[in-house]
Amino acid sequence: MTQKELFNIAEQWFQSQNWKPFKFQKDTWKAFLQGKHGLLNAPTGSGKTYALWFPIVLNYIKKNPEYKTKYQKGLKAIWITPLRALSLEIKQSAERVTTDLGTQMTVGIRTGDTSTKERAQMKRQMPDLLITTPESLQLLLASKGYDKMLKDCSAIVVDEWHELLGTKRGVQMELGLSRLKAVSKNLRIWGISATIGNLEQAKQVLLGPNSPAFENSVLIKAEIDKKITVKSIIPESMETFPWRGHLGIRLLEDVVPIINKSKTTLLFTNTRSQCEIWFQKILQKHPEFAGEIAMHHGSIDKETRIWVEQAIRNESLKAVVCTSSLDLGVDFAPVETVVQIGGPKGVARFLQRAGRSGHRPGKESVIYFLPTHAIELVEASALQQAVRQNAVEDRIPFLNTFDVLLQYLTTLAVSDGFYPDQIFEEVKQTFCYQAISKDQWQWLLNFLVLGSQSLQHYDEYKKVEIDEKGVFKVNSRTVAMRHRFQIGTIVGDANLTVRYQKGGYIGTVEESFVSKMTPGDVFTFAGRNLEFIRIKDMQVHVRKSTKKTNKVPSWMGGRLTLSAQMSELLRNELYSASLNNKDQSPEIKSLKHLFDRQRSESIVPKPDEFLIETFETDDGHHHIFYPFEGRFVHEAMGSLLGYRISLLSPITFSLAFNDYGFELLSDQKIDMQQVIDNDLFSKEYLLDDLQKSLNSTEMARRKFRDIAVISGLVFTGYPHKGIKMKHLQSNSGLLFNVFRDYEPDNLLFQQAFTETFEHQLEEGRLRIALERIATQKIIWKECKGHTPFSFPIITDRLREKLTSEKLADRIKKMAAILTKK
Repeated sequence: MTQKELFNIAEQWFQSQNWKPFKFQKDTWKAFLQGKHGLLNAPTGSGKTYALWFPIVLNYIKKNPEYKTKYQKGLKAIWITPLRALSLEIKQSAERVTTDLGTQMTVGIRTGDTSTKERAQMKRQMPDLLITTPESLQLLLASKGYDKMLKDCSAIVVDEWHELLGTKRGVQMELGLSRLKAVSKNLRIWGISATIGNLEQAKQVLLGPNSPAFENSVLIKAEIDKKITVKSIIPESMETFPWRGHLGIRLLEDVVPIINKSKTTLLFTNTRSQCEIWFQKILQKHPEFAGEIAMHHGSIDKETRIWVEQAIRNESLKAVVCTSSLDLGVDFAPVETVVQIGGPKGVARFLQRAGRSGHRPGKESVIYFLPTHAIELVEASALQQAVRQNAVEDRIPFLNTFDVLLQYLTTLAVSDGFYPDQIFEEVKQTFCYQAISKDQWQWLLNFLVLGSQSLQHYDEYKKVEIDEKGVFKVNSRTVAMRHRFQIGTIVGDANLTVRYQKGGYIGTVEESFVSKMTPGDVFTFAGRNLEFIRIKDMQVHVRKSTKKTNKVPSWMGGRLTLSAQMSELLRNELYSASLNNKDQSPEIKSLKHLFDRQRSESIVPKPDEFLIETFETDDGHHHIFYPFEGRFVHEAMGSLLGYRISLLSPITFSLAFNDYGFELLSDQKIDMQQVIDNDLFSKEYLLDDLQKSLNSTEMARRKFRDIAVISGLVFTGYPHKGIKMKHLQSNSGLLFNVFRDYEPDNLLFQQAFTETFEHQLEEGRLRIALERIATQKIIWKECKGHTPFSFPIITDRLREKLTSEKLADRIKKMAAILTKK
């Protein structure tokens, strides 16, 4: 069949749906059918899925002209999705095409939710089109004879590539692709990405910078104008002294009319705790929404999540309070409106969520921004600018993550084994390991066989054996079984299952939350008030309760930081407030009273100014700095500055920080002029001073726990019999100490420090921030007391010490005193 004939089949199908294919869809079909690899960049809801399902099916038709009468069995394409929740949607799109074109092709899903029976069936006969996750792809590579199963696979599509890039799951994907390229000679690799800045680099990471695939690749951009309307919910009255969280729920009544006038509204929160609180409060204040409002986050059981997703499609829900669990590619046509509660901290995340509404080509996406404190309206104004400028963050890829590579090599050793020289050449073609040396490779092989230099006397660390042909293989059934249970790169706090005492699964909470509870305590979870009974076999037993409670589970990772792009936009909006010009956004204008008070107490910094405020209270001497660079950078900068000041004269500080600045609190006054004169913001000796200023060894020790789990050094336990987090921490801590004392050149030990500085403390961003401060004029203001800018930072410090009720009372009293002045 000619290309024209194949295109004609596709276009007739589009006509039957009353659609017309976009240029980017046709360009993708053409490139794919020419045998090219590529990356497709298109906005959410523009038809990306059909841009790649169609050429996969058309390619099968081209090779099998008698496809309607003769059916060729065997795996033909793999579609990778980062979220299990998306798989059903993708399957329905694929089946629509395969069925309507009469191909007889089968579509299957293999994820963590797939039953044992279905998996066994797939082993006997793979579907033609397989939808799976990065982890499940690795499980396939851990199966005996995977090469025969995958040899005729002609395409692999990595959906939502921007979500995987810059994560260890992305590295896992790079390694999986390197093996698939070797096993399947006619493989085409394609990525799909919606919101990302560094597209060329994203393509390079997907295909491998030194690979033939990269040489024969294209980048296709959809030139579609997607209208996004951002509307800020501006309160009628706002405190002059704002603090995190106080404003959100107070604006609940502003959200109700938005819900009422839309078919379906998604209310996005940044944390699962916030999600639980909003769901409860809406139902408390508006019981008429009972049965029409639901909640969706990653810790709620799968059945409930699927029910919620289906109810949105059926238009039987007015609103859903959710987290990032509904961020990605789920096609909910009835969603008309999205509400973002609190600053999303990143442009890409905000645009992704906005795209959940009007999820059809040509439809307008409407998103409301609801601030949880007054200064977040500056973030809202910055997001308006981002939408206008089409500004999106880059995703920075990982380099040399040896823990993921060790896991991958063990996976290959568990299945059919591997020849080191062959796999070394494949691994070197990936972006992550392009600079790996022969010595590092040899160390990794020794680690697999001997358990590293300092552990070679312990048999439990010797997992891989070398046969007479030089094949590296796992022969122990126990090692193989343990490894299959632990494939994956997402390591969080230990999750405990929550069940009713008489049975009935509710969801999962983290061990760190439950460990603080005593029997009889009541907490809110999955929209219900539950009384804690006991923990047994890694399960939390509960019963329903009618008691009121303020306890809501908190999950790790709930504290997002401003992205570099978002920080820059935020600073520019603040500078517009300092210039007091007429072109200010409505959000900035609404904060006039706050900026006026800030000016009367201190200043609103201009683009060429860096503000430092000092004042004294009963708590001590406050020294506050405003880089506006995000909480992670501020944590590192605060520690660095504190260390450098202590070199001038002995002094101790407590550190508090948020996304806007940081505070050094001490019992004695710092000579700030000395700090300025001694150029303590210099980037000279940065890494050395950072290591001395922070307990970098302790931070690296915590990071090492994850590395130890991913690399297989530490086993997390069998399902429902997991190892307690404190035991996991002590096991990995023991290994950390062994490597520190006896094997400091251990690659995993060194990786813990690299990741601490590059990813947790964002040393690169810190360096750039210090360079910027070096060009600015430092303005030091000795204030009489708290300013509107300093108040949120100081109240965040109190948050760590007080319960939510006591905190609210304390802050209200502080704000009342300040307002009277």
